[in-house]
Amino acid sequence: MKKHHYNPDDCTACTSCVIHCPVAQAVREFQGPKLAGPAGERFRLMEDDWETALEYCSNCKNCDISCPSRVPISTLTMKARAQYYKTHKQSFRDWLLSHGEQMGKMASLTPTLANLGMNNIVSKAILKNVGISDKAPLPAYASESFSKQFKKIKQQPTANKAVFYPGCFINYNQPQVGLDVVAVLQVNNFEVIVPEEAVCCGSPLVVNGYMDEAEANAHKNIAILQDYVRKGYPIITACTSCGLMLKQEYQELFASKGVEQVAGRIYDISEFLLELYDEGLLNTNFARQEGRYLYHAPCHLRVQGIGKPSLELVRMIPAIEVIDADAGCCGISGNYGFKAEKYDIAMAVGNNLFETIKASGIGSVLSECGTCRLQIAHGTGVKTEHPIAVVRSAYNQK
Repeated sequence: MKKHHYNPDDCTACTSCVIHCPVAQAVREFQGPKLAGPAGERFRLMEDDWETALEYCSNCKNCDISCPSRVPISTLTMKARAQYYKTHKQSFRDWLLSHGEQMGKMASLTPTLANLGMNNIVSKAILKNVGISDKAPLPAYASESFSKQFKKIKQQPTANKAVFYPGCFINYNQPQVGLDVVAVLQVNNFEVIVPEEAVCCGSPLVVNGYMDEAEANAHKNIAILQDYVRKGYPIITACTSCGLMLKQEYQELFASKGVEQVAGRIYDISEFLLELYDEGLLNTNFARQEGRYLYHAPCHLRVQGIGKPSLELVRMIPAIEVIDADAGCCGISGNYGFKAEKYDIAMAVGNNLFETIKASGIGSVLSECGTCRLQIAHGTGVKTEHPIAVVRSAYNQK
């Protein structure tokens, strides 16, 4: 497979990306993705230049969503950022935020101590000193990882197999999401395989310029998942950032043998369940679920162009009411909002969503993205859940 080469001249300078960029709306100093991406690339092709606009980009992908010429603006920006860090050293803070898998492995040895270590005055002061905001909603570590809990599950063997790629956040921070995915797939007559040897998708590495590490992870994951694809198994994700990397960004960023074949078999869990529904194979024996929810579609879901499958799926449950917030980006964009100098920007970006949630009077918000859920709870104080939790409850209460 040939490596992708993008021509910045595909950009027609229409500024649609600037209008739709949530960071540009929140930060006057940021002149927008057009400058950071294609316009800046024209200059970078001529000379090695570092444009400060690259620092403001959160890689939320709203520029890509809005571009009528289908220029992968965020990819141009991420590649330029990575090029800069080939000759400039990243900060210790950026290393920490980029290596969640390594941090999760260490924390899983003593999760209680790890959580205490993150949430006291002294540790917050230390984190602030290295550039991590002491106000940001850092995620707690689970008492036991998803991978460990998965091994204890006694599944009902079935002829249908599905591979679940949990990703770091579900594995180490919110394993219940993964357990819900397994339970729902079992109800729908699928036996679940979790490839232990799979590694971090690389999304946090890409945004902080660790492109070589991200590429190594991509090659490893593609090689692992390709074996399952050859067997005809679907690959399921429940984190929109992981799904986006496996489905789209690997193709944009890296030349990896088999990447297109694997990408064609990557499904968000709700996307996969809706496909079963279309084929008449989805178990729709849902119990009534009295409740009102707001739904927030993560930016990394919207850029995939698959609609809002979780919203459609949850609305199939009898008696439930789900309202689409449709209020823009939450602001956190992976680890962007954890950075001390970006925290206020992230909160400003998410303000419209926060105010929409508060004005609704609804106390529960559904969203597929783990860090979106953290940011929403932080900005509003409401309860947040992955939509698959509601789906599992509807099955369990029948």
